[in-house]
Amino acid sequence: MKTAIIGGGAAGFFLAINLKEMVPEMGVTIFERGKRVLTKVEISGGGRCNCTNSFAEVSDLQDVYPRGHRLMKRLMKGFSHEDAYRWFEAHGVKLTTQEDQCVFPMSQDSHTVINCFTAEAKRQGVEVCTETKIESLDDLSDYDFIAVTTGGQPKAERLQWLAEKGHEIEEPVPSLFTFRIDDEKLHALMGTVVTHAIAIIPGTKLRAEGPLLITHWGMSGPAILKLSSYGARLLAEQQYKAKLAVNWTCLRDTEVMEALGELMVRCAQKQLTSVAPCGLPTRLWAYLAEKCLGERANGRWGSLNKKELNRLANMLSGGDGYELAGRAAFKDEFVTCGGVALQAVNPATLESKHVPGLYFAGEILDIDGITGGFNFQAAWTTAYTVAQAISKKMG
Repeated sequence: MKTAIIGGGAAGFFLAINLKEMVPEMGVTIFERGKRVLTKVEISGGGRCNCTNSFAEVSDLQDVYPRGHRLMKRLMKGFSHEDAYRWFEAHGVKLTTQEDQCVFPMSQDSHTVINCFTAEAKRQGVEVCTETKIESLDDLSDYDFIAVTTGGQPKAERLQWLAEKGHEIEEPVPSLFTFRIDDEKLHALMGTVVTHAIAIIPGTKLRAEGPLLITHWGMSGPAILKLSSYGARLLAEQQYKAKLAVNWTCLRDTEVMEALGELMVRCAQKQLTSVAPCGLPTRLWAYLAEKCLGERANGRWGSLNKKELNRLANMLSGGDGYELAGRAAFKDEFVTCGGVALQAVNPATLESKHVPGLYFAGEILDIDGITGGFNFQAAWTTAYTVAQAISKKMG
């Protein structure tokens, strides 16, 4: 019996290794269209590979999987983040959990994971064929099982060969990207980090909390990346020209007003821009104060009137608005929203409802998560599910 895996990425290798461990006599071949395998693993997490997350701060999977959370909840009962942690450690990849609950190799090097996968695949006798483009299922007619693990596809036409077999396709659009904002004064603050902010798409319920980074093109950081994931389809529909609002303090208007009032009394004779409220970086505060008050930002704290205090409080608590000029996509952040629709597969096995013996795992499915190791966890969980489903068919 033979299994073909289309895609030499994280899900493909994880599936192959686990399938060989479950069914040693199974012939397994990975087909990769590129010259190299596991290229996305190499650059993930800034070259460190965020393998998974502790999920300690996750109360609802929908918060971390904007698409596919119900299926992930079901499948993780069979292979969870804890199972993934044990798997890596058992295969020689020692892990460490950071304060933000992201799990990385202790080596802080993605090549530790890559070397584990390639060495284990070789040891198990998995055949790896690079620079091999599979254009039709007919090309693999002599295989008993086929698994598609090609990752996110940026263009729907790359999924046409699956659509022709009856699979419903959710239009792929980018997720996990940074925002371009045309504001030279904002750009001058590049490198400034606010450790806890809230990014909001006004007029919607879409909002995301976390660190926010100002860049030379606009905004990035976990808060922005999460918001891009939550709003992936809406932002695509608006051609990435949407409005953005930022709560720089994570406080309510009344709480900010109280903090500003206290500074107005305590620092009455000090220049407004020299004393930043609510722990904000001084340069950012100066930018926001000028944006809000104009030349009045050059005055002293004690000279502010109630109207000006209200305007500042509103700006710091969510009234600071921006116009997006587009998205800035980077390969180490790029994830695709969309792919093979979940109604096209058996939710217990991820086998196609249209082609017996055909399975899907990883980002090719319409499952995607926010930043923090959740997308790799989806790859491990779905790949393990497919390996187990194929092994059970073997009896």
